[in-house]
Order: sequence, then C-alpha cells, then structure tokens
Amino acid sequence: MSESGTAGRLAGLTSWDADWRGLRVVVAGIGASGFSAADTLVELGAAVVVVDGSDSEDNRAKADTLRIVGVREVLLGADSTTGIPPVDGQAPELIIASPGWSPAQPLLAAAADAGIPIWGDVELAWRVRIREGRPTAEWLTITGTNGKTTTVGLTESMLLAAGKRAVAAGNVGTPILDVIRDPQGFDFLAVELSSFQLHWSESISALASVCLNIAEDHVDWHGSYEAYAAAKAKIYDRTRIACIYNAEQHETEVMVEEAEVIEGCRAVGFTTGTPAVSMMGVVEDLLVDRAFIEQRRDSAAELASVRELGDVVPRHLVANALAAAALVRAAGISPAAVREGIRTYSPGAHRIEAIASAGGVLWINDSKATNPHAASASLAAFTSVVWIAGGLSKGVAYDDLVRTHAARLRAVVLIGTGSTALQEALHRHAPDVPIISWHTSHTGNGHPEGGGEGAQVMEWAVSEAARLAGEGDTVLLAPAAASMDQFSSYAHRGDAFATAVRALVEGQAPTAKEL
Repeated sequence: MSESGTAGRLAGLTSWDADWRGLRVVVAGIGASGFSAADTLVELGAAVVVVDGSDSEDNRAKADTLRIVGVREVLLGADSTTGIPPVDGQAPELIIASPGWSPAQPLLAAAADAGIPIWGDVELAWRVRIREGRPTAEWLTITGTNGKTTTVGLTESMLLAAGKRAVAAGNVGTPILDVIRDPQGFDFLAVELSSFQLHWSESISALASVCLNIAEDHVDWHGSYEAYAAAKAKIYDRTRIACIYNAEQHETEVMVEEAEVIEGCRAVGFTTGTPAVSMMGVVEDLLVDRAFIEQRRDSAAELASVRELGDVVPRHLVANALAAAALVRAAGISPAAVREGIRTYSPGAHRIEAIASAGGVLWINDSKATNPHAASASLAAFTSVVWIAGGLSKGVAYDDLVRTHAARLRAVVLIGTGSTALQEALHRHAPDVPIISWHTSHTGNGHPEGGGEGAQVMEWAVSEAARLAGEGDTVLLAPAAASMDQFSSYAHRGDAFATAVRALVEGQAPTAKEL
C-alpha cells in the first residue's frame, strides 16, 4: 500500500468497529502499556510484532503470553530495537511507541525518517473508544509537571461520589486500553497524561482538560524545555467544554490561549487565592466555584472546606483539588458530589505522607517529589526542614529551588549517585546549611562509591536526619530527583524511608556509626 493509501486507511480507524484487519503494526516496548496495546491490536485483527530492548525473564514470560494470543513475533534484546522489523515480510504501516521510548531512539527515529506514523497507546485508545453496544466514556484529561496523580485520583473520587461509573487511567493505575476493553464501559475516564504520552498523541478531544503547572523536567527525553512544554500544551488541543489553567502560572494560561479548541470551549482558571469571575479559588478557607454557576459575577458556590483535604494540607494540594473540581463541574457534577469526593478521597502513598511524629519532630515521606518543582511545593509546606534529597537529576537545574528555600533548611542529607548538581547549588545558595552526603560518608569505608543498597542508604539517611533534627523540625524526604540509581522506584524509596523511620521511632534502628 502506498504512503498516501496507508495515511488514508489510518485516518479512517476511529472506532473499535473500523477495519483494523491485517494492519501491520510494530509495538515498541513490552511493559504494561505496550503489552496492552499488542493484546488489543491482535483482538482487533491487526498483524503485530513486538520489540523490547530487555531480554529479561519477565519479558520472556510476557512474550510467551503474547505469542499465545496471536502476536506474530516478539523480538527481545538490544539488537531488536536498532532498526524497523518487518511484519509479515513487509514494512509496518504503524508504530505504537511505549511512553518511555524517546523520539531519538533508533527504531523510532528510523520510522520517522521513513514516514511511518507513530502513535502512543493513548492515541490508540482514543481511536477505539467507540464500540457498538457499549457506552462511550467522556474523557477528562490531566497533565502537569507535578500533581497529576493526586488530581486524577480526586477527579475519579468526585465522579464516583456523583454515582458515575468512572475510573482513573493512562499514566496511572490500569493501562488505558484495558479500561477501554472493559465489557461494561464507563461514563467518564479521568486520564493522566505524561509529556511522553502527549508527544505521541494527535486526535484526543477531551470534554475538559488541565495542565496543572509546568516546570523544567524530562529535558533529557524531549531534548529541551521548550519541547517538553510544547508536549504538555497538547493537552488543550480539541478540548470541547473547558480548558482549565493555573491562574498562578501564566504559562498555562498562554497554552490555553494558543490551543486549537472546539468552538464554544471556555477557559477556566484556578487559584489558591480569591477567585475572579470564571475561576475556582479559596475564600475564608473554603473551596469555591465562580465558573460553573449562573450568578458567577457576584457570588460563588461553596464546594468544600480546606480542612476536609486532610491533616497536612499544603498549598499545592488545594490547587489540585480545585483543578479536579473544575474538571468535574465542567462535566455537570454537583457541588455536593465534589465535597463528598474530597471527603472520601484517599491520597496515594509517598505524597506528603506523615510517617511519624516523635520528640517534636515530624517525619514526612514525599518520595513522589521526583523533580525540583515537586520538591519546592513540599518544602514550602514547612518552616524548618531537615531535607533528605538527591538521586538521578534527569538533566535539571537546582539553583532556583535552593535559592527559594534556603532560609527554611536546617540541614540537608544527600542520597543518590547523581546529586552533584544539587550539592553545588546548595554550596552556592545555602552555604551555611550543613550537608551530609552518602557519597562522602562512605567512599573508602567498604561501601560502593556513591551507591549502596536502597535499604542501607535510607537507614543511614534517617539516622543522620534524626541526629540533625530538633524539636519543631520536619524531616522531609522530597528528593527532587528520580530514584533508579539506588532504588527500583519512587515507591521503593518511600517504603524504605517509612520502614527506617518507624524502626527508629520504635528504637530499633541502628545508629549512623553502626552503618
């Protein structure tokens, strides 16, 4: 089939019941989203080849399953990802890229050069969401450098409180294609979209959308901050009812102004201060709506009390709740359901999670703070902090973060193998703050230089933090970096912190000298 013929065929693939039979597809990646995409495409009748650079035992087991369900071929190992594999002896007509695969990856770069269309699993999900005999869910889409998962969870909780069949999907929870294939269908999907997923999307038309915030992150994947921001801005394209933006960050408002939306779509801001007309905000510790009520010019609808968000309510959690409320209010959900959704929402672990309070010291786990913007939000919630930080920096800078919060830092305990940039920023902007580093504490003492097992690293960090903290201090794990140098994930890192803190509080933790 010619390139124009392929493009025409792909343009017509806009429902589950379209003719997907025999479409030649390469799925790049065998993780959760790639596996789900391959499984879905086989069910649709496509001819599928899957590739992944890791020939691990887990991937071989997945490959066996995919072959059983009808995938033509599964290619594992580094050599399988350097070029474009044929499908049934011919060039593929479509590539499905897993979210972590960068456009610079050799297979994807070769596909782009050859003019082969590349979609992500979310783009595929949007195209197959319509299926005869099942309800078609409305999408509420959420992105941002930080706060996505919390906002998606709050959105889901509010929808469920309204009696809707709803689920969080996308970059969190169940792979979105598994949700699409649910036999009962849904009324609404609260879809978390990463910059990676947005990069590979081109036709999503959400009922309402939001970019919560934007700050430097994933520069190594996108190639520049500008490219990263452009990917985030795609969240607003083709939005139908409401584009929700952060009134305290002008960049998100500009994204809305420049977006190609469906005629009649509204711009609705949210702020942790007093809201103007067509905004959500806070008045006397109440979350209020001045956007989705008829009398918005001279009144506001009460949604919930700030206190109903929990015992520790940092400013960014209030912002996330307002963004979620705006999304569901755009979908016609009542103020009462918004309030009930906030009351019943259970935040995920590792997000400003209070682990213990002992001896006048509060211990907080925010391992989910994997970049400077997220760490800044955490630090802003406390006045005197012993900060446990460091890890893989992902190519970001730390000067603004340290400059902003230097006055609240009592001491810093550095973990991670890639914390040089953070340490240098601390020396420049917080020269009087004591810094204790795993790297300098353990080099030459029988431990791997800058490395160490995750549990051992965290036991050391917690012990040092306990030594440095005094009454009225908060020991805050907000690493401002990724975790994969010493831990398998941010959750592993947070669990290690919680275990070490609880052991220390119960008097079971070893001292720093014993480590």
